[in-house]
Amino acid sequence: MAACVATATPYYAHAQQVTSRMEDRLVAAGFEVKPANTPDRQDMLSRLPPRKFVRRVQGDDVAYVYADPKNCACLFIGTQDAYGAYRRQEQAERLADEEQAYADARWDWAAWGPWGRPWSRFRFGYGW
Repeated sequence: MAACVATATPYYAHAQQVTSRMEDRLVAAGFEVKPANTPDRQDMLSRLPPRKFVRRVQGDDVAYVYADPKNCACLFIGTQDAYGAYRRQEQAERLADEEQAYADARWDWAAWGPWGRPWSRFRFGYGW
């Protein structure tokens, strides 16, 4: 039983960290946090798909709702501008992560050996 707890703990800690970062990004983008602190709110929260954006249109107003019933038992509600800011921030982080991976000075393509088809222009891979 202790082995199960030991192996599950790092994953749970990582999932908590990822969720916390996402919630921080939502708030930074302009989403409002609404806790499910009444039975009615808890019931409504349970009806929404967890950890997914739901678009709500009412007249000319568009709102985006993100439900997190597990970690904070709350809703994140934002405007179209807040949702756009969140997506731009998410994309910028993804690009920064990719740039960091490509800029790693210790990366050595030669360690991966040749690749490609023999008739391919890139049959020997990078650096061969």
